[in-house]
Amino acid sequence: MKPRLGIYIHIPFCASKCSYCDFYSLQGCDYLMPEYQQALLEHIEESAHSIKNYEVDSIYFGGGTPSYYGADRLVQVLDLLKLNGNVRLDSEISVECNPDSISPTALKLMREEGVNRISIGVQATDNNLLKLIGRRHNFLQVQRAYRDARRAGFDNISLDLMYGLPSQTKSDWADTLAKIVEMHPEHISCYGLKLEPGTRMYKEYYGSPILPDDDEQADMYSYAAEMLERYGYKQYEISNFAAPGFESRHNLKYWNMDDYISFGPGAHSCVGNIRYSFVKDLKEYISGVHRKVSIVDEYEEVSPLERAVEYVMLSMRTARGISRRDYIVRCQCDWRPMQQVLEAFQAKGWVEHTEDRWHFTVPGFLISNTLIGIMLETQASGRIEGAPWISDAEYAARRVELPKGEEELFAEMYEQTKRREG
Repeated sequence: MKPRLGIYIHIPFCASKCSYCDFYSLQGCDYLMPEYQQALLEHIEESAHSIKNYEVDSIYFGGGTPSYYGADRLVQVLDLLKLNGNVRLDSEISVECNPDSISPTALKLMREEGVNRISIGVQATDNNLLKLIGRRHNFLQVQRAYRDARRAGFDNISLDLMYGLPSQTKSDWADTLAKIVEMHPEHISCYGLKLEPGTRMYKEYYGSPILPDDDEQADMYSYAAEMLERYGYKQYEISNFAAPGFESRHNLKYWNMDDYISFGPGAHSCVGNIRYSFVKDLKEYISGVHRKVSIVDEYEEVSPLERAVEYVMLSMRTARGISRRDYIVRCQCDWRPMQQVLEAFQAKGWVEHTEDRWHFTVPGFLISNTLIGIMLETQASGRIEGAPWISDAEYAARRVELPKGEEELFAEMYEQTKRREG
């Protein structure tokens, strides 16, 4: 049996840039769409020999705004992947959509061609908040897009939300969640706002008193986790909740350290112990593919030590957590010091031991940055006696430190492991 593989396709085009967004995406570059499509198809074709060594069980079109790029182009890319790769019939095939750039015709076309999961960027249900963060849609358009997706035959729909927005209260957030739950999506993502340098919102709101503070954001996070659990949405990762059986297969590949390859400017891949990314420049990406010159921006071989560190960092971000057996096999480390730390966390209510796995509780997720740091120190040194870790954890709990988002975590993870090796 061939190993499994996920494929990510980055679509870097947007109608406009959201005020909080620091992802690699461009507005006003629609004229480059035809050239990018040709380069993307050419790049996939060149990689067909590598893809055929795997069974592809997830394909994810992210961005940017894939729905703005156009269903015809997305389907053309999907058809090429089916032709040149071993795409399983039961693959999860996801497309990110914005409510203002998706139509019933486009949804129908994608569903007929094999797309079986739609992720709609909602962010908020309050139209004033949507304007404030630079979104182009209103909540009525969200409801219409959701209804159109159902009519097109989609039975796996994810809705993305944000909390901690300027002037947003816990009551506002509770109202947003109530309206979203009433729609009955299969999957809900909840991301806390983080002001990124260089974005419009950073310039306008950094240090502003109208931003919810860490305690208020923590309350919103805790409320979401508890409320969604009551309505049948199980938390399977620090920011993601799903009805049973609807966890995002592609999302879990990142956290489970499975193989995935990506296409597009700025896209990251990880296969075996090799990690690489492509240039974060659309024109350079297009030119490089056409001229058959290297478009790799970063490339590294991941050491066993780094993989051991990543196992703890990534696994503890999921509701599944870690187990003694996996830890020993993946990390080649003594389990006993780690178990002592986890048992101490358990006494504080930060972790739970379910069957053979240790995982964070909601209070544990809130201070997961600190707790994971303590676990990594334990892994590196094997020391327990005399370590000041419990006071560090209790201090973080008093401060209600919020967990890092996905992009922030991945950006910092590699630097941390390199420093630890050094």
